[in-house]
Amino acid sequence: MGKRLLPVKLDSYKPLREIVLEALREAIINGVLEPGERLMEIQLAEELGVSRTPIREAIRKLELEGFVVMTPRKGAYVAGVSYKDIKDVFEIRAALEGLAAGLAAEKITDEELEQLERVLHYEKEPDNLEDMIQSDTDFHALLYKASRNEKLIGILGNLREQIQRYRATSLAVPGRVRYAIAEHRDIVDAIARHDVKEAQALATAHIETAANIMFEAMREHAKPKESSESKHKEG
Repeated sequence: MGKRLLPVKLDSYKPLREIVLEALREAIINGVLEPGERLMEIQLAEELGVSRTPIREAIRKLELEGFVVMTPRKGAYVAGVSYKDIKDVFEIRAALEGLAAGLAAEKITDEELEQLERVLHYEKEPDNLEDMIQSDTDFHALLYKASRNEKLIGILGNLREQIQRYRATSLAVPGRVRYAIAEHRDIVDAIARHDVKEAQALATAHIETAANIMFEAMREHAKPKESSESKHKEG
């Protein structure tokens, strides 16, 4: 593992362990720390400019969140992303996002519609992938808020970290950003018309499309490896 993490910036409003946790979680979500990579406490502590104690605490928390797996006598590793993991999360998310959009079409305020329009405006020409990820996050958060269903918002909040990890991976697929922006536009138009069924259907399809694109990208990424292994076996 090369030196890729920047020293954390101390924030008087947050405990050090929380800052370190966020830094490591973000590094995993953005692919800086890759699936299957071993997490070395000493090296991570040196890169982030902290002691090993908050690193150890962060790794334990990340294990509970599903970002890290602990292997006896070997240590901590960044958790891999399986097809089933993605399928499970996206199935839940598609259903909940559809419900949220349908409820938003019934209950959204004019001010919230204006907020959605502002997000769409910023999405038109994102400066970089990180900006688009943030805009996408803001867009969906506004939909949840407009649903007026606190239980629904809470359930989606519990999935937030996993959703964010897959969101970053999905939007990184070439061409996905352009289609995601168009899908957002259609969803907002349906909500503005207070068309509950259409908003629900479009939001569900939006998440299903993201999942399918991610599956395809994973299959493409796996092809060279499979070919190499096959040649090795044949030889």
